[in-house]
Amino acid sequence: MDRRTWIVTLALLAACNRPPAPSEEAQLHASTGQVKPAAGSAVSHYAAARFADQASFGATPALVAEIERMGFGPWIDAQFALPVSTINAAPIKIINTNDPAQSQFAGNYTNTQLYEAMLTSPDQLRHRVSWALSQWVTISLRKIDGYGVLLYANLLQQNALGNYATLLRAASVSPAMGEYLDNLQNRPTSPECPACAPNENYARELMQLFTLGVVKLNADGTVQRDAQRLPLETYTQKDVEELARALTGWTHDNPPNGYDMGRYERDLIPDPWEPTHDRGAKLVLGKTIAAGGGASADLDAVVKLLMGHQNIAPFVSLRLIQHLVTSNPSPAYLGRVAAVFANNGQGVAGDLKAVVKTVLLDPEARRGDQLGADSNAFGKMREPVLWYTGLLRGLGCSTPIHDPEKGYVEQSGAQAPLTPASVFSFYAPTDRAPGSNLLAPEQRLLNASELSGRLNGNRINDATRAALSGCSGSNALSAALASSPTAFADLVSERFFRGAMPIVLRQNLVDLAPETNGDTPHQKAVNLLLYGLTTPYYGVIR
Repeated sequence: MDRRTWIVTLALLAACNRPPAPSEEAQLHASTGQVKPAAGSAVSHYAAARFADQASFGATPALVAEIERMGFGPWIDAQFALPVSTINAAPIKIINTNDPAQSQFAGNYTNTQLYEAMLTSPDQLRHRVSWALSQWVTISLRKIDGYGVLLYANLLQQNALGNYATLLRAASVSPAMGEYLDNLQNRPTSPECPACAPNENYARELMQLFTLGVVKLNADGTVQRDAQRLPLETYTQKDVEELARALTGWTHDNPPNGYDMGRYERDLIPDPWEPTHDRGAKLVLGKTIAAGGGASADLDAVVKLLMGHQNIAPFVSLRLIQHLVTSNPSPAYLGRVAAVFANNGQGVAGDLKAVVKTVLLDPEARRGDQLGADSNAFGKMREPVLWYTGLLRGLGCSTPIHDPEKGYVEQSGAQAPLTPASVFSFYAPTDRAPGSNLLAPEQRLLNASELSGRLNGNRINDATRAALSGCSGSNALSAALASSPTAFADLVSERFFRGAMPIVLRQNLVDLAPETNGDTPHQKAVNLLLYGLTTPYYGVIR
């Protein structure tokens, strides 16, 4: 790693604790940026681009102009009204997983389709919420075949702006989830099946990771403690065991059939052999699930019980705020969102449309629309997927970059869609910045390897030198650099920095332009752009 990479790496890792930002006047270059709404616009260019960072997979000129014209609330409502876009998984339904070529095709197809949905789908807000949900109501391509992963991505899409209770039930009967967290293996020991045994995996993660967490929370997300100031536990091992009993007895509606992945297509069904479900009474979290119910009735009771728990509103609200707006929300912000999760104003809990709208329109979320008005603790690291999609969308790319020789999608080794290493996903929402009390979960992924890959090209840049030339916005970038370094800096500022590139970075780009490597003007423009996007100014969404 060269000296410049180390400088950028250290700067980005320290971004959450950097000193106060320069004044608005100091940050803006005179010829760029719009910090007040133009005539006929509802919001400023800067505010619209900032909102696009929070509600989509990256700002584009067309999207920013649309938000400027419509304003935040009407744009959200228009997104809610769009039809649900889903992915066509049919080309990988029949795959011989023992054939390396077929397996590689399925993997490449899965990754390509996930990224293309992020890059081009008109319902950007729904997809951004789906991406957030996939990181805590998670499955992984590391265990589930690509066909099942794409159908699960569609499940998240169909429920991302619905009701959280409906999502929980849908995930619970998803064949992909049943395989990933082993609930298909969950059977009570009985005289009819003495070799059967409960499997607690799904029951545990349903409480710990999908709904409640391990400590009791107040309505604003603060932790409840006992007289010794120790956190109060949400559930016990006995609660896990009892919940696992309630979740017994599910099976595939379409049984596995060779290389045909059709088993992922239909919801799980209660096993027709009655001994596979425990029909006794269960006591979970102090609530009784009555005896005699079948698998479906008990699942309904479980979802109702979890949705009625005090933790679920702040638990889900924190994760949505962190993924969309800021990693470290104030208790007041979290409390306002959690109140809407608990009651959307019409007596309905779990209304994700109402919750998402509240997350995005809260005064704490919108305070930074005035340049420099938010605190240094506000914002979130741009996790690898969002960095990559932001690059591609800013350049007008409609498909991810593929390795020119092997054909696979070029992406971060630290994060790839629906491919976490475990059910604990890519990071924990409680991860903090080193040496700080500041929540900064995404920082776990921003190590030297990740940042070096962005800047030096050992992961993305080698492919972008050729492939990005096909993106509609890249020619404008190379033309601007050919015109002058200042024209290039102005265009990069407009596309990637909300028209308000800090003057220090702008001067760096101008100074580095003559010595930037590249065999063609296009390669030089791409390399110089990647330098700018690897800095903390782009690496932190504020």
